[in-house]
Amino acid sequence: MNENQNIEWKESWRDEYLKWICGFANATGGKIYIGMNDNGQVVGVADAKKLLEDIPNKVRDVLGIIVDVNLLEKDGLEYVEIDVPPYSNPINYKGQYHYRSGSTKQELKGAALNRFILQRTGRHWDEFSIERAKVEELSASALNRFRKEAARSGRVDEGVLNDKTEHLLHDLRLIDEDGHLNRAALLLFHPDPERFVFGAYIKIGFFRDDKGNLEFQDEVHGSLMEQVDKAMDLIKTKYLIYRISYEGISRRETPQFPLEAIRESLMNCVAHKDYASAVPIQISVFPDHITFWNAGQLPENWTTEKLFESHPSSPYNPLIANAFFRSGDIESWGRGYKRILEAVSAYKLLPPRLEMLSGLMITYYTDIRSQLLAQRVDERYISVVEYAAKNGRVTNSDVQNILGVSKPTASRILQQMNGWLDMQGKVGKGTYYTPKWLTNVSRT
Repeated sequence: MNENQNIEWKESWRDEYLKWICGFANATGGKIYIGMNDNGQVVGVADAKKLLEDIPNKVRDVLGIIVDVNLLEKDGLEYVEIDVPPYSNPINYKGQYHYRSGSTKQELKGAALNRFILQRTGRHWDEFSIERAKVEELSASALNRFRKEAARSGRVDEGVLNDKTEHLLHDLRLIDEDGHLNRAALLLFHPDPERFVFGAYIKIGFFRDDKGNLEFQDEVHGSLMEQVDKAMDLIKTKYLIYRISYEGISRRETPQFPLEAIRESLMNCVAHKDYASAVPIQISVFPDHITFWNAGQLPENWTTEKLFESHPSSPYNPLIANAFFRSGDIESWGRGYKRILEAVSAYKLLPPRLEMLSGLMITYYTDIRSQLLAQRVDERYISVVEYAAKNGRVTNSDVQNILGVSKPTASRILQQMNGWLDMQGKVGKGTYYTPKWLTNVSRT
């Protein structure tokens, strides 16, 4: 038995360990052993029987919860086990909220505390009402934009779209029975949502290089319903580079990044941002890549890899996401990342990089080489991945020709590339390898 997320050892009892009990109760539960040293050895406690009475009473009086306290014995030494169940409601220690994460105890504060309490109470940040805001203050152009796009998507009844604004807001669950607008309504439709929510805007900047040398920048303010169009127009007309080609006498302009993927990432930032953070969405454009960052959080126990797999829809702001779904701006059921994979695959690119950096960051590259060099991948692998992306497959013979190596060496290289390539067929003649990200597209 080792210390972990659910086990803690203490040589003697101190009342401050009520914080540890609070942390276990707010997480997944756990056990604290009093009378064990840091190595997990039983050293015993002299007042074990007294603790059996004192600890439950202190836990009840200070934390308001019930725990099991058991007397154990080993090699003639008595020690105490405190068994803490998980609680669905938030538990506090003298106004402080503690949480067990890994083998450490953390005090939740600020945005983290807000998220925790909302999660435990079954409510979301965007559904809370703001009484001082009035329906008359909402932007007519933002509401018209929603009505127009929702009519086109067919996801809102025509009668509701043509009804009074109050009835439309009721249908979208953006106003309560007393006529109070909630945070989602103000973000979506108010001409100046920053009066109510700090940081509710988008920053876009063009950087000359990775050293942070900023060339120019823009800020996009106003209702979220209009921010998405303004930001997308700016990105397309001011920030992207277009490749010129001709089909006969017809001129073709192809942007350096797939526009469908870019718009999907923009919508994800706007719909799923943690607006309580008061930090704006940040879009950084570089000569060979573009990043979208927002102070968003993944659902509990999710990883960034899960986003590119088949997954259920779990919006951080359900009311905001619902409005954008009704208007046809986003898809439901977690299909957004499938659309991103399809778009980058059509460009013969790798899936974008997803990272959690005080929020969620997604990065698109103009070419495979730039992306793999940024990830410090072995130079030999880059040429093979580029070939596989361009042709949809690669064989041992192809690797021999690309790298000028022997058949056994090519085999070893292909075996080491299972993070990018999937082997098709049995080992031997006829075996070939396909890009793994293309397999993921077909599976999601």
